[in-house]
Amino acid sequence: METETATVDRQLTDLLTELTLEEKVQLLTGRDFWTTWPMEKIGLRRILVSDGPTGVRGEVWDERQPSMNFPSATAISSSWDPAIADRLGAASAVEARRKGVDVVLGPTINLHRSPLGGRHFEAFSEDPALTAELAAAYVSGVQRNGVGATPKHYIANDSETDRFTVDVRVEDRPLRELYLLAFEKAIVESKAWLVMSAYNSINGATATENELLETPLNSEWGFDGVVISDWTAVRSINSARYSQDLVMPGPEGPWGEALVAAVKAGEVEESSIDRKVLRILQLAARVGALQGFEGVGLQEADREDPIAFAREASAAGTVMVKNDGVLPLDPTAVKTVAVIGHNARYARTQGGGSATVVPEKIVTPLDAIQEVFGADKVTYSVGAVVQEGIAELPLERLQNPETGDPGLRVRFLDAQGNELATEDRRATALVWFGGDVPIEASSLVEFHTIFTPEQTETIRLGFSTVGNGRIFVDDVLRHEENIVPVGTDLGAAFLAPPSASVEIQTTAGVPLDVRVELDTSDRTGPLSNALSITIGIEPDDSDPDSLIGEAVEAAQAADVAVVVVGTNSRVESEGYDRTTLELPGLQDRLVHAVAAANPRTVIIVNSGAPVLLPWRNEVAATLIGYFGGQEFGHALTDILTGATEPGGRLPTTWPATQEDVPVINVTPDADGKLTYDEGIHIGYRAWLKAGTAPAYEFGYGLGYTDWTLDAVDGPANAAPDALVPLAVRLTNTGGRAGKNVVQVYAEKPDSAVDRPVRWLVASTPVWAQPGETVTAVLNVPTRLLAYWDNGWTYEPGDYTLSIGTSVTNLPQAVTVRLA
Repeated sequence: METETATVDRQLTDLLTELTLEEKVQLLTGRDFWTTWPMEKIGLRRILVSDGPTGVRGEVWDERQPSMNFPSATAISSSWDPAIADRLGAASAVEARRKGVDVVLGPTINLHRSPLGGRHFEAFSEDPALTAELAAAYVSGVQRNGVGATPKHYIANDSETDRFTVDVRVEDRPLRELYLLAFEKAIVESKAWLVMSAYNSINGATATENELLETPLNSEWGFDGVVISDWTAVRSINSARYSQDLVMPGPEGPWGEALVAAVKAGEVEESSIDRKVLRILQLAARVGALQGFEGVGLQEADREDPIAFAREASAAGTVMVKNDGVLPLDPTAVKTVAVIGHNARYARTQGGGSATVVPEKIVTPLDAIQEVFGADKVTYSVGAVVQEGIAELPLERLQNPETGDPGLRVRFLDAQGNELATEDRRATALVWFGGDVPIEASSLVEFHTIFTPEQTETIRLGFSTVGNGRIFVDDVLRHEENIVPVGTDLGAAFLAPPSASVEIQTTAGVPLDVRVELDTSDRTGPLSNALSITIGIEPDDSDPDSLIGEAVEAAQAADVAVVVVGTNSRVESEGYDRTTLELPGLQDRLVHAVAAANPRTVIIVNSGAPVLLPWRNEVAATLIGYFGGQEFGHALTDILTGATEPGGRLPTTWPATQEDVPVINVTPDADGKLTYDEGIHIGYRAWLKAGTAPAYEFGYGLGYTDWTLDAVDGPANAAPDALVPLAVRLTNTGGRAGKNVVQVYAEKPDSAVDRPVRWLVASTPVWAQPGETVTAVLNVPTRLLAYWDNGWTYEPGDYTLSIGTSVTNLPQAVTVRLA
């Protein structure tokens, strides 16, 4: 009797035989930015893919079609909770189906090799085992609901500098034990339906023309899905000879007619084309895009309130690294709260780049603190300017001159001034990246609004984009400038372009007619039908001392000061790495001053990745909230008031100084090579090898209760490729319910090969009521004890399994002998 899998394979093969070579090749390149080609003759509709590591944007980047903005991957990983990652995957699938999306382009599971990596907010951890566990859970949550997940970027795309051309040189051991290990579980156990190949080269061959696409991905891990390229990552016909299946975006690309000709000339085997097409057809069947195949529907059990989940997940991933007893706060006992910091009012809830989504509403820390403590008890001071570049104009200050509604009118005009299209928008930060707006056919795009200033002052009104633009105020041309992109990274140039501005005198309540024109007639290249612009105000940092002075006065007069520090979109984004771990602007100086003025100063860190905290010993409490999603503010007040436990533990080491960081280089050499010469020693492994103490170690985090680790039971012997069960008993000795994370690290100091001082092999979150003793059961895969030497090699002998709550706090241990 034919199995279900065999039946599906036969049906797909039958459909394949109905296609001509030209039709088959057409299916291997996207139709546009976000969709694949439909083929009516075989019942194939388009497949819509969307960026989505922490929110699903959909086909258009449009505030009129908002998306859920979930916490960043670093916040999710700080929960150390696969159940949270699974629920994020499920919630993302529900969002995807709401927007008609078939494939989510996530999770991002590259490693935090260097803290300078500009895109770390989008990835999970510096540790491969923790990354693998969370990535697999996310993939399961997405695909259980009939939506494809796409682990990315395969492989060794761990930094952004020269990401299109860098050649990462990495030896087999770290490649297998670190970078590939992070992907393996999502493929082998969660059966990911897609994998995204990266821009970079690995050991001399680009990711899209690399044997790593076949081995280990297909031949060892059994991957049967689609390898989709990162956008424009496929550069030549040669990639068709490798296990690269789908070129994005379309419709242009290096395959097409050239690939048809190569097959006819015998340069590329048609069987290779057939394999790629069958994988795309199988993906279509899985997501319900192929007639006769229903796919999997949304699971009712996975439908939960996405806003409530976003709030819970943000709190679960918030890490408290210091508390002298000031927290939690009692709102009824606190008379006044001084809220300080640019990010308190303009919180960063996500990082920059292609993962960006447009949420319907963001709850900032200031919003939530006013809500919980009472607006009359809360003061606000900006303290220090964090913003760089243009900040969009507030919607409540804008009026569309055509409709009278809040917002602006956008017109697309041809060379004769004829109107090709119009849009009424509700934001002045606008992106067209896909969709059917006629950007390529336009010669000029006009943005028109009536802006009513709130204050009488001099502002710097301007725009951030690429191209020649003009700004008119009350029909008078005030400034014209041709803005050229900085650097060679298309993504950074598009999503974080330079700005131009002009001084404008405003009077409170007096409307200004603001019109910006952007010339678009000379747009060429892969982004010729895309457009990004922000119209707004550049920051005024002309008097930083007065800003700090005002914050200090507010802190002195308050019972407690809450200072929100953080990064901005010019610091953490796709397309470029950081050059420093320092907070931007004068935020460190601000915190020093506020902490000196009020001993009850609480710091909230609003960054997606590690930053330096030189004042950490001067403040009463510090919470690392990352990019906490659209419910960031509510999650923080839940923790500040003790309604919720700060559930996070650090998934990445936070250094005390940049000079201490043992692995930091992200810049290729003159030959374009970036050598991972640290081998298997990244993250906490490198810190332990160097013997340097960071500010806060891997796995560290505090809660509102106390714990003891009482005992560990486990077998004395283990076999290769098996599980070692450990039963860890621990007691909540404090006065309230709480969470802890049990962590297991392996050590083998007598190893015959180079080993880390210790390395993570298992972890699990636990919860207990006051006085309750619970038992956490963890299974340690002995595969994680093996090392790579042309295959997984199991070194016999004794291994110490140390158990505790961070990489250096390990009060319990057992010894297991590997046969």
